[in-house]
Amino acid sequence: MNRSTFFRFAAPSIVIMTLLMLVPLLMAIWLGMHFMTYNNVRDPQFVGLRNYVDVLTDPRFWQSYRFTLVYMATVIPATIVVGFSIALLLDQVSGFARGVYLSIFLLPFIIVPIVGTLMYKQLFEPSGLFTWILRNFFHYKFRYNAFTVKALIVLYGIWYVSPFPMVTYFAGLQTLPQDLIEAASIDGASRWQKIRHIIIPHVSSLTIMILLISIMDAYRVFDSVFVLTELNPIYKADTIMTYTFQTAISVQRLGKANAMAVLTVVGVMIFLIPNLIQSYKQQIEER
Repeated sequence: MNRSTFFRFAAPSIVIMTLLMLVPLLMAIWLGMHFMTYNNVRDPQFVGLRNYVDVLTDPRFWQSYRFTLVYMATVIPATIVVGFSIALLLDQVSGFARGVYLSIFLLPFIIVPIVGTLMYKQLFEPSGLFTWILRNFFHYKFRYNAFTVKALIVLYGIWYVSPFPMVTYFAGLQTLPQDLIEAASIDGASRWQKIRHIIIPHVSSLTIMILLISIMDAYRVFDSVFVLTELNPIYKADTIMTYTFQTAISVQRLGKANAMAVLTVVGVMIFLIPNLIQSYKQQIEER
């Protein structure tokens, strides 16, 4: 298929997706230049870049931004490692057992995020299972504080997100040429050498795709933080999304919340563009 034919087929989708992305972004930029609350939604006051300056000088915004970065830097590598490891183990299983294990590992994706987080939180309540184990076997009384709440958010993120890289890597392993593995075995390669020199390069393009999607997903984490912290500022565990939500709903600064959303998009692009460039270079090299 030549380029002109491709664009003729893809043009309707490109136009629709551009409108769905560009129009809301332009509206958010414009609304971010107004002082707007629920009382003056129909007649907002134009304030220029004041909301953007207010966001960039807001200590709580930078606190939420730092925790979002910590969440991303912890959860994304952990889920990639966990997902890849489970995929390798699943690839060694066949038949009915593979289906059973696959169903178990996909359980976090089946559960509604809010419901899953509520069930997870109950494990650490005073009468919860993990609290009982910590108290009776390790003589440790679990308490909710800034550190433990952040740790719970990160652990839940790893549990909830790991099925995505696991399924992706598992699908990629099914396309692995077995003659390469057999040749490596004949040459006396160990299991680790096969993984390092054959399997990891084979799924490298999938790793970039997982990384791109995981960055976008982790940057907008909201559900688990909302449930585990109940938006209590004492835990200092706000993410960009939860702080934007509080700014819009609790403080009723709709203009500032829109400015925050625009800056969030800019932040996402800062993380995505280098990975997109790397992905493009890799695709060119593979041609």
